[in-house]
Amino acid sequence: MVNLRPARHRASSDWPVYLADRAARRRHPLLADYFATGCPAAETPIAEVPMVAMDMETTGLDPRRHAIVSIGLVPFSLSRIRLAERRYWVVRPSRPLSHESVTYHHITHSEVAAAPDLAAILPDLLEALAGRLAVVHYRHIERPFLNEAVRARLGEGIRFPMIDTMSLEARIHRQSLWARFRRWLGRPPVSIRLQNSRARYGLPAYQGHHALTDALATAELLQAQIAAHYTPETPVGQLWS
Repeated sequence: MVNLRPARHRASSDWPVYLADRAARRRHPLLADYFATGCPAAETPIAEVPMVAMDMETTGLDPRRHAIVSIGLVPFSLSRIRLAERRYWVVRPSRPLSHESVTYHHITHSEVAAAPDLAAILPDLLEALAGRLAVVHYRHIERPFLNEAVRARLGEGIRFPMIDTMSLEARIHRQSLWARFRRWLGRPPVSIRLQNSRARYGLPAYQGHHALTDALATAELLQAQIAAHYTPETPVGQLWS
């Protein structure tokens, strides 16, 4: 029996089993349809996996006290970014915007006042995610915020595998033998923020903190990471979390 409690680390081969079990246990039909699409087997080459880059802007960093204000999605593969199929939503948070959050993501009080609740866009969001592997830069934002938001509206949460481009950078620049040697020498850690990571691969600088732009930036970053450090035949189970 698969443990349905959130786990800090989940074995890569467990994800297809986990999603199948969630589909069988489903209570809400929206989640039943989503989980029933499943995900690729862990040994599937990354070149064969359809993906969708996802980014969220939020009112803060704590999913228990803050809320999602925008979501951007960009479908892509290793060889192509499908900008014509991009999706972007501004949603009304359950709590008022703070001055700090408006300054950060530039989504104003009037925009969210006219925006729908996340419940209204969930069918479209889950349809866009279904059958694609989500790619994010720092999964500890997208995963808990989406889980809390879905739980509040549908009565049960949502979890699924993600490729985290920040985590891939951390493997190289924070966890490798060379990174440990740099720390031993007293050198500051290499930044693994989105724009700094992109710069290492010669990717152009984009204006940050817009969910759609950051989703595009994340898709391009993963393509560059695979080209530089992996191969198209790399099993997806080596990359997802």
